Amino acid sequence: MRSTTMRVAPLMAALIAASVWLGGCATMQVNSFVERGADVRQFKTYQWGAPDTWAIGDPRLDNNRFFDERVRARVEAELSRRGYERAFGKPDFVLHYHASVTQEISSVDLDRTVTPRPDEDRRPTVYDKGTLFVDIVEPGTERLLWRGWAEGSIDGVIDNQSVMEEQIDKAVARIIGQLPPRS
Repeated sequence: MRSTTMRVAPLMAALIAASVWLGGCATMQVNSFVERGADVRQFKTYQWGAPDTWAIGDPRLDNNRFFDERVRARVEAELSRRGYERAFGKPDFVLHYHASVTQEISSVDLDRTVTPRPDEDRRPTVYDKGTLFVDIVEPGTERLLWRGWAEGSIDGVIDNQSVMEEQIDKAVARIIGQLPPRS
């Protein structure tokens, strides 16, 4: 029995290390941009602009009504929480969102300087990278005033509806969190 425990311990340690590493790869990067001279803090009302006409890059999301509805609902909820209102007349700004999925190659394991052990796998890995943009544009001119975006690995997300909804919720909350507070 003791020899079984001795063999399981390294396997458990490897599994724990792999789950920590994979969890680290799943981090979401969030950023924003404000056009020079634009004061988005003064805005109060918005309307949605026309939806994108280009493909997202993954057939499971292209023309996916549930994905579109979830993103729009979360953006509206986050904006409402921050005091913005949807306008049915002339809005202060127009909203757009864009999503894209691309395949990326991670070479993190290749960049280590130590010599790999014979049982280590140091091959590059391919993963699906998702990016969600939320744009605030000037009505009439369509000049970009503010853009927030989140990006990260979406491996295993699209095929699980509840996980996808959770990731959309987190991404949108963090994106809108980048918006300067209203004055």
